[in-house]
Amino acid sequence: MSAKRTKKPSEGPPQRGRADLDRLRGMTEAEIAESSPPELADLPSDFWDEAAVVTPEPKEAISLRVDRDVLAWFRNGGPRYQTRMNAVLRSYMNRMRQRRNPRSESHEEGS
Repeated sequence: MSAKRTKKPSEGPPQRGRADLDRLRGMTEAEIAESSPPELADLPSDFWDEAAVVTPEPKEAISLRVDRDVLAWFRNGGPRYQTRMNAVLRSYMNRMRQRRNPRSESHEEGS
């Protein structure tokens, strides 16, 4: 008779984007590299040298009506579609700010 193996809380994927630090501390560098997404495989060794911790702006929950096809398109991009929608809106906002005040940006570039 084989005993059932119980899953430790630190096994499996992290919940809601949180890293399981206890699990990571017990892994070798090779194990960590093997579990990393492919897009991180070829980062130069100095990639994180000038990294800075950035505290994200708090979000506000709203009700927003969008066209079904627009929502479907963002959802088809996978998880975090609302974050991508926010990024698109932020990009638009920044562009509109530049159009309203073009002198401030060109002044900063010329300094």
